[in-house]
Amino acid sequence: MADVKRLLMVMRPALLTPLFASLTTLDKIGPKVAALIRKVVPADLSDREARIADLLFLAPSSVIDRRKRSRIMDTPEGALATLELTIDRHQPPPRGNRSVPYRVFAFDQSGEIALSFFHGNTIWLEKQFPVGVEMLVSGKIEWFNGRASMVHPDHAVPMTESHRLPAVEIVYPGTGGLSGKVLRNAVEQSLRAIPELPEWLDDDIAQKHSFPSFRKAMQRLHTPSDPLDAVPEGAAWRRLAYDELLAGQVALALVRNKVRKVAGAPLMGDGHVVHAIQDALPYKLTDAQTLAVEEIHADLAKPERMLRLLQGDVGSGKTVVALLAMARAIEAGGQAALMAPTEILARQHFATILPLAEKAGLRVGILTGRSKATERRAVLEALEVGEIDIAVGTHALFQEGVSFKNLVLSIVDEQHRFGVHQRLAISAKGAAPDMLVMTATPIPRTLVLTAFGDMDVSRLTEKPAGRQPIQTISLSSERIGDLVARLRGALAEGRKAYWICPLVDESEEMDLTSARQRFEDLTFAFPGKVGLIHGRMKGTEKEEAMAAFKEGRTRILVATTVVEVGVDVPDATIIVIEHAERFGLAQLHQLRGRVGRGSDSSTCVLLFEGPLGETSKRRIEVMRETEDGFRIAEEDLKLRGQGDVLGTKQSGQPGFQMVRLEQHSDLLALARDDARLLLHRDPELKSQRGEAVRLLLYLFGRDDAIRLLRAG
Repeated sequence: MADVKRLLMVMRPALLTPLFASLTTLDKIGPKVAALIRKVVPADLSDREARIADLLFLAPSSVIDRRKRSRIMDTPEGALATLELTIDRHQPPPRGNRSVPYRVFAFDQSGEIALSFFHGNTIWLEKQFPVGVEMLVSGKIEWFNGRASMVHPDHAVPMTESHRLPAVEIVYPGTGGLSGKVLRNAVEQSLRAIPELPEWLDDDIAQKHSFPSFRKAMQRLHTPSDPLDAVPEGAAWRRLAYDELLAGQVALALVRNKVRKVAGAPLMGDGHVVHAIQDALPYKLTDAQTLAVEEIHADLAKPERMLRLLQGDVGSGKTVVALLAMARAIEAGGQAALMAPTEILARQHFATILPLAEKAGLRVGILTGRSKATERRAVLEALEVGEIDIAVGTHALFQEGVSFKNLVLSIVDEQHRFGVHQRLAISAKGAAPDMLVMTATPIPRTLVLTAFGDMDVSRLTEKPAGRQPIQTISLSSERIGDLVARLRGALAEGRKAYWICPLVDESEEMDLTSARQRFEDLTFAFPGKVGLIHGRMKGTEKEEAMAAFKEGRTRILVATTVVEVGVDVPDATIIVIEHAERFGLAQLHQLRGRVGRGSDSSTCVLLFEGPLGETSKRRIEVMRETEDGFRIAEEDLKLRGQGDVLGTKQSGQPGFQMVRLEQHSDLLALARDDARLLLHRDPELKSQRGEAVRLLLYLFGRDDAIRLLRAG
């Protein structure tokens, strides 16, 4: 790891060295303060220390405009106000009573205000606020019994020195123990470290959007003279957002070029395996599935390598499309591999694929991190000599020591949980295999571009024939007794139910019912009929709990969100999601997709703890209104802002630093087209602009893309 870091330092242009210095090189920033700043910067710091550049990308959370003067009596509760006051008198606290604040009373034409200071120093306060002097005082107004007060004003200067008051001041996201003053001082030092950088923007784009230079944009964002300089809609912020989007799109385009540089072999077939699998299906493919299969087969027939994203809503039948893609690869004389992010999901795919594949005469093997040594050895040997047609597994499939005889198609499920470097590792197996990646997370079109801009996209928007709509209802947790009674009737009719809880154990910090506690409660009500599954259990324990539920030995499965993706129990027709108000829309939709997988009608109960905030209320309304995952994804993006719709924070991938998609989505297609045109003209980034774009890639942590250039 140390060798890799040293290599990157050698590769990185010397011009950027000041921005890649540690925060502790700044004046008055020691290890303790640097550790606090580390908590607020938006960069992914999971494997490195915080740098000066990270601090520059810490965007303001709000802007205070102190240019406008207000009167005491006109200022509402909680407002930040800048007042022109005359100091009237001082009122120190009673001797020995430290709980009472020191008060300085002041007035304007409209009334009086108390400036309050807890543990105030009398000598200092008398010097700061001389009686009779006119002063500019700025801070938050509070009202109590018709009297105005301001506790510890942010700023106070004599009117004769009004130039000292910052006219426009930005507020950064905070963390306990880190003062705004210390943070601002660190940012100001970081601004001085920015070197004169060559321009990487296209001239026409910069002029059309009135983008300042990178350095000026940073200065305007962090030291604004107008509030518009420090808001996402302003030209300075938009410039930096465009920089980030351009860096991402160039990196994705470089990956695409790298993957497609090595010519793939056209995969042609006579259709006998494809038809055998279709004949074995108990249902007819939907129109969307048919179209996706046609698009994939057309890609496979080309000499260029396929790089396609299959986006399918919950229950839309992605696995069958993947199997038909693998069937074509096998007809062409090759092998195919399907990789899933978790053991449960890998075994789920294996269980779905095996019976259909066997009817078509195909040989399927599974390989996970928990495969037994003898089982693993047998699978590895069979893969190497070509006795396995389809390999299903976790990331263990693509580790060193796994050799395929002729891998021609790699399929990755839940692709957003794997980084670009893992995508390349998969590509390294076999002789340039075609690649299909799948996700069950419906992703808004804007986010498809940011995460999958290097791929062609197929979408499955229909559910297979016979699937019933899911009735979604919301219920206050106060009525949990009624719910248990209705559950008792459902179980008597032979139904099965999931009961989802947000936590494994009780938490002192969050008053949420834990999975273990709910398991105990339901076991008391339904002895011997309740199972439990959560992420802290061993793999074998999870498998046993799932098997018991599938086979009907338990009728209720209490679970955390470990069942969110890929678990398929067709006769489970009820899902209760406890504390539904704490889940995001996309996650609620994924969880609801665990039911409605058979031909019987299903129910989703959103159990909530009132009173609900506006956002939580809207989430539950949307869930009741629609089952369309793509509409839900768009609503989720609106409700959460850019949020983390792709789940990248949970997977350790960086999210955006400067981009706010709700304000900057119009720049996304522009950045994609700009990146593609740039690389079409200058595929090695060796032109004057290309060299500048290399600096941009380093700034936004896209070092992987630069290593691709060096690898050729």
